[in-house]
Amino acid sequence: MSAVASAKIVTPSVPGFVRRWFSKSRLAAFGFAAPLVVYLLLFYVSPLVQNVSMSLHRYTRRTFVTGDAPFTGLDVYREVLSSSEFWVTLGQTLVFVFASIVVQYALGLALAVFFNQSFRLSGFLRGIFLVPWLLPPMVSGTTWQWMMDADNGILNRFLGLFGVDPVWWLQADNSLWAVIIANIWLGIPFNLVILYSGLQNINGDLYEAASIDGCNGWQRFWRITFPLLRPVTLITLMLGFVYTLKTVDIIWLMTQGTGTSQTLATWAYALAFAKGSHMTIQYSEASVIGTILILVALAFAFVYLWAQRKEEEA
Repeated sequence: MSAVASAKIVTPSVPGFVRRWFSKSRLAAFGFAAPLVVYLLLFYVSPLVQNVSMSLHRYTRRTFVTGDAPFTGLDVYREVLSSSEFWVTLGQTLVFVFASIVVQYALGLALAVFFNQSFRLSGFLRGIFLVPWLLPPMVSGTTWQWMMDADNGILNRFLGLFGVDPVWWLQADNSLWAVIIANIWLGIPFNLVILYSGLQNINGDLYEAASIDGCNGWQRFWRITFPLLRPVTLITLMLGFVYTLKTVDIIWLMTQGTGTSQTLATWAYALAFAKGSHMTIQYSEASVIGTILILVALAFAFVYLWAQRKEEEA
């Protein structure tokens, strides 16, 4: 027998880590995750990178088309942060955001506790409270603009019954509180739905045991309801903060971001599209403000994650 015939055929062995990485289950997982990854890259990562890039270049209408905007580094950031308008707008934004989410949460929690009791028409009334959430922003903004009209608005007519002089809600000095009221009305249904769902998951036996121990309704709320609702509260406040921080539609429809109602979001919109009193397009400045909004939202998200971890450890 020849040496060639007697030689054994040796097949190359595949390393173990290669077999693990290219196993059928892992390839299937990659296949299912690939559309999501592509979606995130196209619609989240790419716009974010473009926004940061625009904030580091001096973009005008011409350079935006030609693509030859000069690199300026952090110069645009310094210009925006050194302007007095930025700090005034930042203060108005903080008032708008925190006043909105605090009142939204308080009223939403009160309504959730109220509807958590079993009574007739509870489901019907909850459905009515969801109407503001379902209406298009155009309808909500136009409705509140009409209601706050200084001459014919229903709010001033109601205040007139008590001898209160007409309030110029939509003028520069009062416009911030006008949009806060409208935004609170829009945000109550969201808080109601989330908090009501959280209340449904609390074991009713805890309330019965507390009643046997002599706890009144207020004590049951603070010692049972509120502590057990804390995880739901954290996610509600976090989502409410992010949503309110980037609110543009209701403010712009009511006041076009004039006077005290200008926030960082409406300011960025006005600069990017030459709206309102900003008649010149300023893409780079708008991108800087957008980047700042993203950083603020990320900071609040990290605070939420830290609070959630502390809650889990407790």
